[in-house]
Amino acid sequence: MSARFEGRVVMITGAAGGFGAAAARRFAREGARLVLSDRDGRGLADLERDLTSSAGDVRAEAVDITSEAAIAAHIDGATKAWGQIDVAVNNAGIGQTVAPLQDLSAEEFDRVMAVNARGVFLCMKHQLPGMLRRRAGTILNVASAAGLVGAGQLSGYAASKHAVVGLTRSAADEVARFGIRVNALCPSFAPTPLFDTMADEIGDRHGMGREDAYGRIASRIPMRRLATVDEVVQAMLWICDPANSFMTGQAIAIDGGLTAI
Repeated sequence: MSARFEGRVVMITGAAGGFGAAAARRFAREGARLVLSDRDGRGLADLERDLTSSAGDVRAEAVDITSEAAIAAHIDGATKAWGQIDVAVNNAGIGQTVAPLQDLSAEEFDRVMAVNARGVFLCMKHQLPGMLRRRAGTILNVASAAGLVGAGQLSGYAASKHAVVGLTRSAADEVARFGIRVNALCPSFAPTPLFDTMADEIGDRHGMGREDAYGRIASRIPMRRLATVDEVVQAMLWICDPANSFMTGQAIAIDGGLTAI
């Protein structure tokens, strides 16, 4: 096993499950020191216990991603403990009820935007000052294929992920000359808790179970299958790899060809 991130401090939000938990395990195997957060304190504690017993340096904290005070304190605490944040993976996000735009409540729209867009903004706002002082750092914002194209029945979610792509490209333009890279990852469908909830809603609407809903969704993808969580996490590590030093401002689709058509 390589140690691409040996000694580097890697911050991951939304780390209790899905892409975040899988990424935490992979970064740990590659030598990283981890700063983890999630609103799911119990799931986060289980992950911290597992990683601490097998990998070593882990700081984990339940954090409300929509609270600037909470994000600022979380990043400040990690920086005081370990000196810096080298890599930030802003992964925390939520889905929405599968529904036409006219049936989506303003309250749900605001909630999705608060977590998915405001949360990424607040993380970068407080991650960047330390990186600017050191003139080094890497930020990866987890968006979605829905941040590159339209997504019928998921208008609020798509709007929030388009916002993530816009924040990514704008920040990359601002900080590239200081040696800081900022990119976005745009995965399509993979079997995570967030996707399972969406698949269940689609299944309920069409009188089918989860596996049949998976098949219905996969049929829209040119490769005719869903991504695996590992395929997405591999892309995360590649984008953040110190050797990948000239990529910034990009929104990388890992989607089986979905956005190519």
